[in-house]
Amino acid sequence: MTVCRRPLALLAFAIVFVGTAHSAAADAPWQNARQMIVVTTADWNTNHGELRTFERHGDAWREVAAPAPVTIGKNGAGWGLGLNAPQTGGPVKREGDNRSPAGVFRIGEAFGYAAHAATALPYRALTATDWCMDVSGTAQYNRIVDANVVGADAVKGSSEPMRRDLHVNGDQRYRLGFVIEHNAQAAPQGGSCIFAHLWKSPDDATAGCTAMTPAVMESLLAWLKPQQHPVFVLLPQAEYQRLRADWHLPALATAGAAQ
Repeated sequence: MTVCRRPLALLAFAIVFVGTAHSAAADAPWQNARQMIVVTTADWNTNHGELRTFERHGDAWREVAAPAPVTIGKNGAGWGLGLNAPQTGGPVKREGDNRSPAGVFRIGEAFGYAAHAATALPYRALTATDWCMDVSGTAQYNRIVDANVVGADAVKGSSEPMRRDLHVNGDQRYRLGFVIEHNAQAAPQGGSCIFAHLWKSPDDATAGCTAMTPAVMESLLAWLKPQQHPVFVLLPQAEYQRLRADWHLPALATAGAAQ
C-alpha cells in the first residue's frame, strides 16, 4: 500500500481528565486496553484527521498528549475488519480502495530501517528482502515476510517493499512505523498492509495507512507498552459519537478532527 499539517508537539506531561471509560463490557475484545490511540475525521470521505492518545486509570480515560494532525487514505475511510462487531452504514474497506479501515484494532509490531528503535513494542528491523503481501488469495496475504525465507515466488506481485528507501527512490515513509492489525484473518479482498507510518508531507494522503510527523511517531513508539494492550481507533466524528458509550471510548475534549 503506497503511502502516504503542521506538527503539534506531544505533551506527555499534560495529563488531562477527559471522560470515563465506564466498566468495559465483558464482551468487548478491547476491555483490557489501557492505552488507546484515537483518530477522528470529519466524515467518511475526508483524507486527514486528528490523532489523540489516552490512558485508562481505573474507569477514567485521560488524554496524555496534545492532538496531532494525520493523513489517512486518499479516499477517506471504510469499515474494516478489527475487534469490533460488523457495522452497517458507511463504506466498507476493500483491497486497493485507498480507504483507511475504520473500527478498533490491535497494535502490532513496530518496524523501521534502523537496527533498533526506542520502543517497548516488538520491533522488526526491515531488510531489502522484506515485503508486505498485498495480493489477495495468496498464502502470505496481509503479512510482512522475508523473501529470503518464504521464497521469491511467495512475494511475487506484491507492490509493498518495506525498505522503500532502497526500492522507491529513497522514500522515508517506512523509516519508522507500526502495524495496525486490520484483517488479521486475511479475508480475501479485505485489505492489507495497514500501518501507521511517517508522512511525506501534510498534504499527501495515503493508500489506507495513517501517516504523521516523525516527532509524533517517535512519541507514540516511546509511549506504547504491550502490557497495556494498546488499541488503535479510527472513526469519522459522527460515528465516534454514535458508538462512544457502547464501545467505552474516551470523551473528546474538543470538536475533533482538523477541518
